[in-house]
Amino acid sequence: MRLLTWNINSVRLRLDLLTQLLEAQKPDVFCLQETKTPDEFFPVEALVAAGYKHHHFTGMKGYNGVAVFSKLPLSDPQIYRRCGKNDCRHISVKVATKDKTFELHNIYIPAGGYEPDLNSDKFRHKLDFVDELTRWFTQERSAKSSMVVVGDLNIAPLDNDVWDHKKMLNVVSHTPIEVEKFTKFYRSVGWVDGIRHFVPEEEKLYSWWSYRAEDWNGADKGRRLDHIWVTKDLKPALKNQQILRAVRGWQRPSDHAPVILDFK
Repeated sequence: MRLLTWNINSVRLRLDLLTQLLEAQKPDVFCLQETKTPDEFFPVEALVAAGYKHHHFTGMKGYNGVAVFSKLPLSDPQIYRRCGKNDCRHISVKVATKDKTFELHNIYIPAGGYEPDLNSDKFRHKLDFVDELTRWFTQERSAKSSMVVVGDLNIAPLDNDVWDHKKMLNVVSHTPIEVEKFTKFYRSVGWVDGIRHFVPEEEKLYSWWSYRAEDWNGADKGRRLDHIWVTKDLKPALKNQQILRAVRGWQRPSDHAPVILDFK
């Protein structure tokens, strides 16, 4: 089974890129973040025509939005209101393979603004959001469950998940308080980092490069903001990972690269 996640930064604007990506990579299930469209305008027909007849999504005009599309049957679709907001940042479904059914969570954690200021509403919201995820998974789910979390989690937790650890310590996405809370979330049900399972922590690894850098590829000041985690029972099924850096160089790209995890 091939699972793909991508912060597409507008599904309607980049529908052609998405269909090109699906044709090239042929995932069985794909998840999108920042779809940026109300549900009634989501381009469902084009994606069903591409072979993904099972789907679940929630979106709003101009902001946020998450979606799951699948060739495999989906059940128990859920939409979660986090921090008392209906801002379309977290959904889940159960995915049925021929051997196992697992619960798939697609999450878009708030970016948190530009300054790591605890008095900032945006930064505080981000921290509260991560805290709520930690509590929820600890209380409502178990490490014995078969689960996968994917998404733009907007935090690069490891030293080599950013281009320069020391310079990034005061930059939102890699600050110590974000990493601390993110680590608690990661430990909540004993998640396994599906990408770092294959790539040692000593190696640099990014999935996002800023639009502000004209020569983003040459400068290579990236961050790993996009993640796929699995529960420990799924760890033996992990087969391979890819971060599709080349997609960041396509015409009118998202600033995020798609991330793929293959299962045996």
